[in-house]
Amino acid sequence: MSVLISLAVPMIMALTGISAAVKGTEIFPALLDGAIEGLKTVRDMFPVLVVLFPAVYMLRASGALDKAAEILSPVLSLLGIPPQTASLALLRPVSGGTATAAAAEIIKSCGADSLTGRTAAVMLGSSETTFYVIAVYFGAAKIKKTRWTVPAALCADAAVFISSAWICRLLWG
Repeated sequence: MSVLISLAVPMIMALTGISAAVKGTEIFPALLDGAIEGLKTVRDMFPVLVVLFPAVYMLRASGALDKAAEILSPVLSLLGIPPQTASLALLRPVSGGTATAAAAEIIKSCGADSLTGRTAAVMLGSSETTFYVIAVYFGAAKIKKTRWTVPAALCADAAVFISSAWICRLLWG
């Protein structure tokens, strides 16, 4: 099985080359066209990323995130969400890397087999970096007006966090 896995990428490349040759497609110009399109996409996304990453860092460094998590803790407790996951719920829609770091801190402090640790892991695996995805994909597609995308995505994030906590409580609570 491991031999098959190690041959997967070369086989895909070979089949792609054979398919292109059979169809009469010139492979190198097609490859260059794809590379040019990829670079245009990176060019369009770059300004958004330059703004997004420092903003996330400043949010964490300022302590505003910790204060917001402290304020939200009573509401989260009423919803059945472990209060320790507040920072994860606030960070996940903005940044995957910082959310992963927050989840690692929760798991380290509460334990991987604790209800809180499992809830953090399920929240992390079930949710998406909403603002990052909207910024990257809408930026790549040159869509300027997001209209209802952000509110709908944030509602989906809230549903994920609440249902993750409830399911974890049901399974391991």
